[in-house]
Amino acid sequence: MLNATHDPALRSWVSSANAPGTDFPIQNLPFGVFRRRAEADCRVGVAIGNQILDVEKSSSLGLFHGLAAEAGAACSGGTLNALMALSAAHQSALRAALSAQLAADATWYRSDPQLGLRLLTPISDVEMCLPATIGDYTDFYASVYHATNVGRLFRPDNPLLPNYKYVPIGYHGRASSIVVSGTPIRRPRGQIKDPQADIPVFARSHLLDYELEVGVFVGPGNELGQPIAIDAASTHIFGLCLLNDWSARDIQSWEYQPLGPFLAKSFATTLSPWVVTLEALAPFRRAAFTRPEGDPAPLPYLFSSADQLLGGLDLTLEVALLTEQMRAEGLEPVPVSRGSFADMYWTIAQLLTHHASNGCNLRPGDLLASGTVSGPVKDSRGCLLELTTRGDEPLILPTGESRRFLEDGDEVILRGYCERAGAVRIGFGECRGIVVSALPGA
Repeated sequence: MLNATHDPALRSWVSSANAPGTDFPIQNLPFGVFRRRAEADCRVGVAIGNQILDVEKSSSLGLFHGLAAEAGAACSGGTLNALMALSAAHQSALRAALSAQLAADATWYRSDPQLGLRLLTPISDVEMCLPATIGDYTDFYASVYHATNVGRLFRPDNPLLPNYKYVPIGYHGRASSIVVSGTPIRRPRGQIKDPQADIPVFARSHLLDYELEVGVFVGPGNELGQPIAIDAASTHIFGLCLLNDWSARDIQSWEYQPLGPFLAKSFATTLSPWVVTLEALAPFRRAAFTRPEGDPAPLPYLFSSADQLLGGLDLTLEVALLTEQMRAEGLEPVPVSRGSFADMYWTIAQLLTHHASNGCNLRPGDLLASGTVSGPVKDSRGCLLELTTRGDEPLILPTGESRRFLEDGDEVILRGYCERAGAVRIGFGECRGIVVSALPGA
């Protein structure tokens, strides 16, 4: 799975890509969609250091050849869907061509540096757009730690339901309310029933929460009625991003039985703008989560020795919080939790394979979410519901403020990065959203 694009010795003629700790070195090259502030149309680009390389413009200049040229031509529509629809070979060829184009020893750049600079735009000068037109969105529940912690809050004697270790649990989310990082999040209103009340009321949510998740973009899809074998799952995955599944816990607790989440989740989901390709993540693959002794093995359609060997991912995920008071005092966001995607009970291949196992057709640009990423210790819990034990143990912030759940003016910032000895660290950028007050109502 490793190739020349992963070489830790590679350097770029974009100097910021060589800075220690950058999220976007030449070994990463995540895809995104951006709009220059003076333009109306969105364009496909890759992040390199603190710059964006315009892939559409590079393609129009004839800088790609063969499969890479075909993939480059697919980047002309202002979304990543057409590129996602192509084969893994096309996507890999484009990545290799982009790596060669951005390498410090690129002959074309050395002969005409001004052309290279004209292909770049500072990230700080653009507005990021959603990476793809998302037709369908499915949210899973793949962390056994999250499922157990939440279950314990509501079912202390039976926290984990018996199907959990057999079935990757998921529900169909709302694609229309997915927004890109930086979009303000309106506090929702909905039906809420106090445990002591006889009837519900329609009111603003008081128990607004975030959920730290990873998004998985589908690449080439499958025909209706045709499942995807687990050993072929990786060829149907384009890449990963960060995802915040905002949740109104008081609305959720009243509505979720018997059919699961609905309006408590559908008001907003935030995505980070950069999609890190599965190929870029190759140096950070690891063994899948080790199931405790006594747990059932995955059913045969969900089991692959190759997926067990490399289905996990060394991806560190962090949550930070910036309150309105902290912002006014010039303080930095305070770290709230840190977890690892390696702790997920189900692999991304298992999620995709299960989704298609009944013949459900997945399409390029469809989005799967991992569910809240939580780990075995308290500071690795990926939402306030877990961190504060449903509000009983509030977070105390450096300003002296406390948080059981989110207040208006709070900004949630998700970050993610992969690092391992012998490989160059790569990052996912940020996924941000600030809570704004609910609309007035009765």
